[in-house]
Amino acid sequence: MSFKTRRSFSPWVALALVAIAEILTLSVWFSASVVSSPLAHLWHLNSIEVALLTASVQLGFVIGAVVSSLTGAADRFNARRVFSIAAASGAAVNVLFIVSGSWEIGILLRLLTGAAMVGVYPVAVKLVTQWSPARRGTAVGILVGALTLGSALPHLILFLGVHAPWQSILVASSVLALLGAGIVALLLPDPPNETRRALSKISLVSLRSVLANKAAMLANYGYFGHMWELYAMWTWFPAFVYASFVIHGDQRGATATASVIGFLAIGVAGAIGSLTGGVLADKFGRTAIAGAAMAMSGLCALAIGVAYGGSPWVVIVIGMVWGFAVIADSAQFSAAVTELSAPEYVGTALTLQTAIGFLITIFSINLIAVLKDLIGWQWAFVSLSVGPFLGIYAMLRLRASAASIVMANGKR
Repeated sequence: MSFKTRRSFSPWVALALVAIAEILTLSVWFSASVVSSPLAHLWHLNSIEVALLTASVQLGFVIGAVVSSLTGAADRFNARRVFSIAAASGAAVNVLFIVSGSWEIGILLRLLTGAAMVGVYPVAVKLVTQWSPARRGTAVGILVGALTLGSALPHLILFLGVHAPWQSILVASSVLALLGAGIVALLLPDPPNETRRALSKISLVSLRSVLANKAAMLANYGYFGHMWELYAMWTWFPAFVYASFVIHGDQRGATATASVIGFLAIGVAGAIGSLTGGVLADKFGRTAIAGAAMAMSGLCALAIGVAYGGSPWVVIVIGMVWGFAVIADSAQFSAAVTELSAPEYVGTALTLQTAIGFLITIFSINLIAVLKDLIGWQWAFVSLSVGPFLGIYAMLRLRASAASIVMANGKR
């Protein structure tokens, strides 16, 4: 596509294409996690081994992100091509899980799935910021909403095909990821203001530049607290709902009900929260909205256990509020880093942020697996509240930082 055509291509159309592609591609993330019950029976797995079906994706993402950060790959290569290749690769290794035959090989394939996603979400954020819509917080909020919907898609697929074999979930998610790769490869042009560093020997210059940026690192610290809570909630909330409904006496249809509630709380409420957070952040400031969202989600983590085994409607309401709040701040950390980092290091900065954030999720996901067996569901989620409350402190520090005045619209 010519430069002139790229210049006339609407940034918001580009955002829509990237968001749709991300929704479809991120469906591979939890594709194995949502079928953990039949896999646990098939492979005789305990709670920790079930948790590792998700945690291994996180670890694969971390390993891939570290490699990307050290090499600066996210800033060296064409972002659109990186996304397409990564999405297609993720689809391939995801569907291979069907023939893995054992938990050990399955975990290896989930690691590879996570590594492939390094070329999807951070690169999608870079693509959107390169197209530079007028309201960056809103744009990245939409993108995080797409991540949320994509991550929750397997729960919807499971609900729609509740009696279908577990393998169909992985096939469906891989097909969706291939569609996502095709959208970016065939329909999205390169951004007119694309920036790429020339190929060179592996260097730590870009990584050192990111680490030395105090304001950007404060945004990262907020993100780390947010991530302590986010993926553990996404991983275990449907299981919590199922267990709560069974205790309440609603065992019939509990699996399907937990799947659809999981999709509504994680996907639908989360997508609305992402968009709302982005719009409000552009108006009132990133640190203010991120702090408010973390306060709300931290309180939900404290309160949800009280509803365990009680009225299903109370569980659903708290879960929907939690699903809304737990992701409403996410886009603002990414947007802040793109605003506070040098343009030539944005890809590396985003990849480093997500690498450490996803490393943290491995510990919180497995912590819930231990706590639910040790002290019960009533208290397990309380441990997640630590992350958002520490994140609030980081946002207060960033708000007071003089460097934060470079953020969009002068808002902090």
